[in-house]
Amino acid sequence: MTTTLRPTGPIQSGADGAQRRAYDICDNGRPVGFIALAVEAGAGGSSGLITELRVDETVRRRGRGTIAALAAEEILRGWGCALVCTEVRADDPVGLRMATALGYTERSRNMLKTLPAEPPALPDGLVARPMTPAEFAGWSEKAIDMYAGSLVSRGIPREVAHDAARASHARHLPDGLATRGARLDLLFRADGGEPVGDIWESPFEMHPGLLIGYVFNVEVSPEQRGRGYGRALMLQAERIALAAGETRIGLHVITSNTPALRLYESLGYEPTQYNFTKEL
Repeated sequence: MTTTLRPTGPIQSGADGAQRRAYDICDNGRPVGFIALAVEAGAGGSSGLITELRVDETVRRRGRGTIAALAAEEILRGWGCALVCTEVRADDPVGLRMATALGYTERSRNMLKTLPAEPPALPDGLVARPMTPAEFAGWSEKAIDMYAGSLVSRGIPREVAHDAARASHARHLPDGLATRGARLDLLFRADGGEPVGDIWESPFEMHPGLLIGYVFNVEVSPEQRGRGYGRALMLQAERIALAAGETRIGLHVITSNTPALRLYESLGYEPTQYNFTKEL
């Protein structure tokens, strides 16, 4: 059997700069599966995506998925991509094994927690309050710069990362502090002084059909790290989500950020999706 990819239609280009095309996975011209590819919007054409890969149940475990993934990498390389990204559900052991075998490296993961019935108490000596408009103005620019840095770490060219970060910020906080459902809080020691950290939680569809409370950003001031304030901020995020009527809370964490990953695991967050990358 000869496994090949056959386009199901022309390349689709979006106003956001994204580029997409779907392919049938074929054995001697007979469709036996499906794969979809894209160029990541706002990535300057450098990051390609395998957004879907499916092989018919009756012909699985014969290497067709592996061949299709390798062929997809060649297509993305031809599109000028230097990096390919893909996502694998946490409950898909076959997909996880294949990604590892093909040389993909876990970059990040999405995590989810079922909230307790009662809001957790903040540690003694700590208080939280909503951010003021004046505080939001300074926080906003800093948050955009930080997100731009994370995009650069994903292989997105520095010259486009900041524009992409600003666009994402505008999309999720279009009305600033007045954005519907958004809550940005600062954490303080009860004896006063400057804030020791901040948390941003908003409703968000983390996966298709999964609308939850979502931690978009959590940050402890550099000089205040290592004192348990990150855990306190995450407890505050749970309090915010519960007050909004949410029953689950989720987040996205970079795998290399070991302290954050261990914190979330200790708080009861579990992975729902692993996000992989591979240099082409």
